[in-house]
Amino acid sequence: MDKALRGARAYKRGHLAEYIALVHLMLKGYRILGFRLKMPQGEIDILAQKGTRLAMVEVKQRRSHEEAFETVSSIQQERLWQVGLALQEKTPRLRRLDLTIDLYSVAPDRWPQHRINAFEKIDRF
Repeated sequence: MDKALRGARAYKRGHLAEYIALVHLMLKGYRILGFRLKMPQGEIDILAQKGTRLAMVEVKQRRSHEEAFETVSSIQQERLWQVGLALQEKTPRLRRLDLTIDLYSVAPDRWPQHRINAFEKIDRF
């Protein structure tokens, strides 16, 4: 199979994983505030709110949930924090919410997994 075809299939699987995550989060009581939000600092797959928590949900489709977790590098985590903080700065009604980065992973033959606050905020000086 050529590289372009593999890439197209991965792209479709990724989009399917995002839609699965959207539906599952709504069923869990989350209010979806944004989907594939693009900002200068990066992109948020899903922005959702539940209570006082503002969740930036990173969605990964991988062979296992562990592999999905490991693919989010510390650089990507930092970028996600920067996107979230910039979004809160730009949107006054979001400032009062507790910002977290969640990981939603989809793996073959497994139930999807939603890790709340999967990546701790890195202390900044």
